[in-house]
Amino acid sequence: MTHKILILLLLASLITSCKNDEKQSDAFGNFEADKTFISAEAMGKILEFRIEEGDIIKKDEIIGQIDTLDLYYKKLQLKSQIEAVAANFIEINSQLEVQKQQLENIEIQKNRTAKLHKEKAATQQQLDNINGQYNIAEKQIVAIESKRNALNKQIEAMRNQLKEIELNISKCTIVNPVTGSILNKLAMKGEMAMPGKPLYSLADLTYLNLKAYISGSQLSKIKLGENINVLIDGPDNSLLEKEGKLIWISSSSEFTPKTIQTREERVNLVYAIKVRVENADGSLKIGMPGELVFNN
Repeated sequence: MTHKILILLLLASLITSCKNDEKQSDAFGNFEADKTFISAEAMGKILEFRIEEGDIIKKDEIIGQIDTLDLYYKKLQLKSQIEAVAANFIEINSQLEVQKQQLENIEIQKNRTAKLHKEKAATQQQLDNINGQYNIAEKQIVAIESKRNALNKQIEAMRNQLKEIELNISKCTIVNPVTGSILNKLAMKGEMAMPGKPLYSLADLTYLNLKAYISGSQLSKIKLGENINVLIDGPDNSLLEKEGKLIWISSSSEFTPKTIQTREERVNLVYAIKVRVENADGSLKIGMPGELVFNN
């Protein structure tokens, strides 16, 4: 009996020794992802919206369509206005050609009258009259050219408006800007989309960040870019180990977040850190707890 008691005491001592030799975790936190909120760029009824929460969508993938009928009719109307204004060029160009021909004719008469006046065969009044006609013809050409320039500017302005309408039409096609997994679907088919109103949120879940808090005395144990052991809950109360990389250390201290229950811990100043962990198998989830074990 005494022998059995000694064996049990020895085993208990060994177990206690092993537990004491186990390295304790240096920090605790939760996994989070960098969320991206995708907003509508146009106003209108959502005609198509082909996403569901959990879907993985790629960059530049078309996932929906906002109604463009109103913009389409505005585009047709503006094109008709441009054609109507452009039709005036036919008349203006004809007037300009006629006026230039008249100017050439008057110039011939002007030169002839000037020669006759020099030979005393024409009066000063005749010379003044022909010079006046020449000046008027020049001004008429300037006026016609000015009118043509004004039409050009009007058409240019209308074409710029047309480009703006076409840009707004293109914005009605909902194109996903980044690759990621849909976290929240914030709009439905048939609802009204408004510029700046979020349609959905997504994140790249191939990597998750474990955000934790450490004390000032622990700062010397870590440095940016180093690998850090990450522990997560496994089956049967076990801990699974993953490798992470320290990507961010807060530049300023803060009070321990209020999720810490005891007052003594809440009043301590701590530094937030983020460790990036690969999640290719999808085993890590947003909000999942994790532990950090520093190498030093």
